[in-house]
Amino acid sequence: MRLESFAKLNLYLRILGRRSDHYHNLKTLFERISLFDSIVLTPRLDKKIKIRCDNPQVPSDKTNLVFRAAKILQDASKVKKGVDIKITKRIPIGSGLGGGSSNAACVLKGLNKLWGLGLSRDKLVKFSRGIGSDVAFFIYDCPFAEGRGRGDIIKPLTALKKLRLWQVVVVPRLEVPTARIYRLWDSLKLQLTRPVPDVKILSWALQKKNRSLIKETLDNNLEPVTARKYPEIRRIKEEMFKAGARIALMSGSGSAVFTLTDSKKEALVLARRLKRLKRFWQVFVTHTI
Repeated sequence: MRLESFAKLNLYLRILGRRSDHYHNLKTLFERISLFDSIVLTPRLDKKIKIRCDNPQVPSDKTNLVFRAAKILQDASKVKKGVDIKITKRIPIGSGLGGGSSNAACVLKGLNKLWGLGLSRDKLVKFSRGIGSDVAFFIYDCPFAEGRGRGDIIKPLTALKKLRLWQVVVVPRLEVPTARIYRLWDSLKLQLTRPVPDVKILSWALQKKNRSLIKETLDNNLEPVTARKYPEIRRIKEEMFKAGARIALMSGSGSAVFTLTDSKKEALVLARRLKRLKRFWQVFVTHTI
């Protein structure tokens, strides 16, 4: 079974505070984008779960979210079969684009079919919460969604289902550990110094293609925390603006930075200008999927 495991962007991300379970409450607006990893699932007659990946940085043991996804499904459903999982990586690791979470969700959905389990979406979402906060979004087959709680309470934004955005996504050659950024956010105890935009306002602005309001409401309050630790984030934004971008925002806890464009043509022109720095960064042209 061959599957495409898509990346995501956070068009909005606001950390609301630390929870008693040591996670954080947040509000976010997810967008599924066309950058993807390829996954091949091959059934095994024994119960082993084997992972192979073309990127040596990806673990092949039980620390991989993909392994955890397969194991949770296998144990909960008392499946006596195993699976070989081959991953071809295109989504950069530690970039805030959700590659690991997307892979895990892809495997949950794929094995549900491969093993003939017939589990509902709600059941798969329940399993996903034991794997990672972003996994639930990828269980839903939707281009845009609001996320609450840890990011695992998902509300598809049906008003945006026909919207297609074009982006240029720039990823520096560094891996940002999510847990470290959240610990830094806790230690800095950042105070809000300006009116807080809202997911609903951004959703409306996107629906109406109101460029000035989109610019005002795109927001990520983890960005100053990550940029403090990794100044490369600020440099990418500066170069994006020099190349002609009107807006630039970090996705998730970093390190990817993206800009929205009005068309594919504009995205390709901007990407060409930024690719002169490809020795330092990866540059992708993507769209809503």
